[in-house]
Amino acid sequence: MADDTPNGERGSVFVPQMRLDELLSELQVRINAVMLVRDRVRSLLDAVVSIGSGLDLESTLRRIVSTAMDLVDARYGAMGVIGPGGELEQFIPLGMSDEEIAAVEHWPEGRGLLGILIKEPKTLRLSCISEHPESAGFPPGHPPMRTFLGVPIRVRNEVFGNLYLTEKRNNAVFDEEDEAIVTALATAAGIAIENARLYEETRRRETWLDASDEITTRLLSGTAPREVLHLVAKKARHMADADLVAIATPDRDEEELVVRIADGPDASVVRGRSTPVEGSLTGRAFRGADPIITELARESATSPTLLHGLDIGPVVLVPFGAPDSRRGVLILGKRAGRLPFPMPTVQMLHAFAGHAAVTLELAEARRHAERLIVLEDRDRIAKDLHDVVIQRLFAIAMSLMSSVRRIEDDTVAQRIQQAVDDLDDTIRQIRSTIFALQHNTEGGPAWLRSRILDVVGAATESLGFSPGVRLDGPIDSAVPDSIAEHVLAVLREALSNVARHARASQADIVVQVDSHVTLTVTDDGVGLPEQGRRSGLRNLAERAESLGGSFEAARRPEGGTMLRWQVPLPRE
Repeated sequence: MADDTPNGERGSVFVPQMRLDELLSELQVRINAVMLVRDRVRSLLDAVVSIGSGLDLESTLRRIVSTAMDLVDARYGAMGVIGPGGELEQFIPLGMSDEEIAAVEHWPEGRGLLGILIKEPKTLRLSCISEHPESAGFPPGHPPMRTFLGVPIRVRNEVFGNLYLTEKRNNAVFDEEDEAIVTALATAAGIAIENARLYEETRRRETWLDASDEITTRLLSGTAPREVLHLVAKKARHMADADLVAIATPDRDEEELVVRIADGPDASVVRGRSTPVEGSLTGRAFRGADPIITELARESATSPTLLHGLDIGPVVLVPFGAPDSRRGVLILGKRAGRLPFPMPTVQMLHAFAGHAAVTLELAEARRHAERLIVLEDRDRIAKDLHDVVIQRLFAIAMSLMSSVRRIEDDTVAQRIQQAVDDLDDTIRQIRSTIFALQHNTEGGPAWLRSRILDVVGAATESLGFSPGVRLDGPIDSAVPDSIAEHVLAVLREALSNVARHARASQADIVVQVDSHVTLTVTDDGVGLPEQGRRSGLRNLAERAESLGGSFEAARRPEGGTMLRWQVPLPRE
């Protein structure tokens, strides 16, 4: 029996089966593509939520770059922030280790391909960077890169910066879908950046106002300026998130700037450093009107900043004070590898430094006014003592002197004479006080009279009692500094001897100045021993001899010891 199915019919069944398999395969491919798009859209939505979750600007920028790298499977990514002048102000790289970052000689400066994106802010996608006519190559130490995708990020219709992605993994190239996803991410990133910038601006203003208020309060409440400068450095470091802050002030001739105040881990290393005003970066900031932002590694060895030799990268130098009354330079540094100081922070530091300088000026003016009031009061008291008190005492002494001759009782006459001598001594003491009131001004030079009283005051605790002090003659005006230092040293040694050896309950000090300086110290102690060490007394004698004077130490008849140290004053 013959087969009723012709060969042509079997072939016709096989062909539809093949077409069905092809259609199913194509459908599977399209379903996979849809699933992939769904996953990428979901990843994009998750990324949008992620980048909008933070308010810290630097963290937000890093999160945007990291998210974009994950979405398009890029090995390297970076954010380039454009400054007000159209230059590349910040460059935030990701995907490189600390060693690779340190090996790069310098970061992009806004030329070549990056310059194109700054001048013409629109998406740029390349399969090979080196083949583009505007490619400027990579700096030494930079890892090799082939594929490239650059997308501008806009904030309120202004270009904030550019998102750079390179080296798609598995040697693939960035396609249109990658471009569309990154472009969508950039739109969401602009909103996140704007929110972070508003938050940063609010936080900066609050920090600035709090710091300025505290500094003003401290100064107007009488806190010492040096302590306030420490506070300025501390607050500036906090506001700028810096690792090291130094305040350099000029010397008397304004030829050098010296670091007086520093705050941070390396403060002790920087404190005391100096640099010339002329020819130095710090001097340029001191003479100029605007802050200087730089990278420490870019400065030549002939013009180092005061932070050289430390692990410092970004640096900003802010003039401290008005141009006509410049107080110094506020220097802030971050560790190498950290982001540079953003321009809003630098502007805030400039305003903060100006406010602090004005507050210091006002506080100093207030102190000068208060000092003037004190000096006027001292002068008035001195005049009253001279014109009223001394004249009345002198009249009383003259009256008593005229009465002595009429008194026949020797005992009474002797007592009146003693009263006259006491009045004379009182008049000399008042004149000495008048001289001190008229010449010993607060904040002025350290007068010998005051230094003598300081030495006596310092010895009171070890003595156990307050010695009597009598100062006669033009002590402050007639005694040169070279002799004054010897007088103070002899007085310290004499009081030390009384405290250690005399076992005294009373001591008197007399400093008299005429043609000589005579220092006499007496006590009511046990007196000088017949035998014993006298090395301290030999030192006092040698001091006197070196100045052409004399020294005497002896037991008092009534008990105790008398030391007399005398040297001649130089003739004019």
